[in-house]
Amino acid sequence: MPKRPTAPERIYQLKITLNGSKPPIWRRIEVADTVTLARLHQILQMTMGWTDSHLHQFMIGGISYGVPDPDDEQEVRDERRVKLNQLLSTPKQALRYEYDFGDGWEHQIVLEKVIEPEPDISYPRCTAGKRACPPEDCGGIWGYANFLEAIADANHPEHDELLEWVGGAFDPEQFDIAAVNQALRRVR
Repeated sequence: MPKRPTAPERIYQLKITLNGSKPPIWRRIEVADTVTLARLHQILQMTMGWTDSHLHQFMIGGISYGVPDPDDEQEVRDERRVKLNQLLSTPKQALRYEYDFGDGWEHQIVLEKVIEPEPDISYPRCTAGKRACPPEDCGGIWGYANFLEAIADANHPEHDELLEWVGGAFDPEQFDIAAVNQALRRVR
């Protein structure tokens, strides 16, 4: 018979903000404090709306955590061996998450609260958020600003091309918390 997962002892309420986004693009999530950084990466991908198509790393105190590459000269600690509660333990502590080194999507992850798990609640879960995740490969925060300008102006020379590229429509204000939580059920 399959083993039932044990309930976490502590839950971290985290706020993730995409650096440089104006107005801010952010999410609030609750995760077990014992989640590995590798699992947190999966959770962040689903929560923000990224497609996990690029490299990533976590950074705190001048140390990088990610997927070590023996051919890379930069020292990166193995994210599969580090739990979140080894890096953050008290509210207001933060770490940085960078996704897609070419576009340079940097996120600030702040520990807002340490709470007790609620009975009958499955973690991780997203409890709030604002605005759509930028499309992959749009050129970072500056490229995203140009993308939004182009799709908002029917006379912009790249308007039609960019709308076609993004699938016909893009609403920068849309955030579907139900869809995020449905996706998060796959990482439990």
